Amino acid sequence: MSDTIMLAVGWRFYGAWARFLQQTIEKVRVIQDRMHATQSQQKSYVDKRRRSLEFEAGDHVFLRISRQIGPVAYEIALSPHLANLHNIFHVSQLRKYVADPTHVLKQDDVQVCEDLTMGVEPVKILDSQVKQLKGKEIRTVKVL
Repeated sequence: MSDTIMLAVGWRFYGAWARFLQQTIEKVRVIQDRMHATQSQQKSYVDKRRRSLEFEAGDHVFLRISRQIGPVAYEIALSPHLANLHNIFHVSQLRKYVADPTHVLKQDDVQVCEDLTMGVEPVKILDSQVKQLKGKEIRTVKVL
């Protein structure tokens, strides 16, 4: 008789386990379907707005492209004073440059100290004022 009771309890346990397993599989399937739907929606949103950009060595993107590293990575030729920057960029960070003679910038010779400070002399005092606080006067000066 005890064997029969154990078998009945075992089958009930197995039945509960089987139902639990079936419910879990169904929930996982629902989650996978929803994730697939969401990914498809996001992909269609991105695809509508994506611009296919490809560059070649020598193209300008405000800097010159040295070479293509991979399908979406480019090496940029940086000037010597920018040598401490990483020179590999993803295509999404680059924009095609259309040459315009008015875009030529003067390069200032700026001397930067080793502690990353630079000596700058004021050109002209534009404005000055005195602010009154509780028993204190604070003088501010606007310099060009």
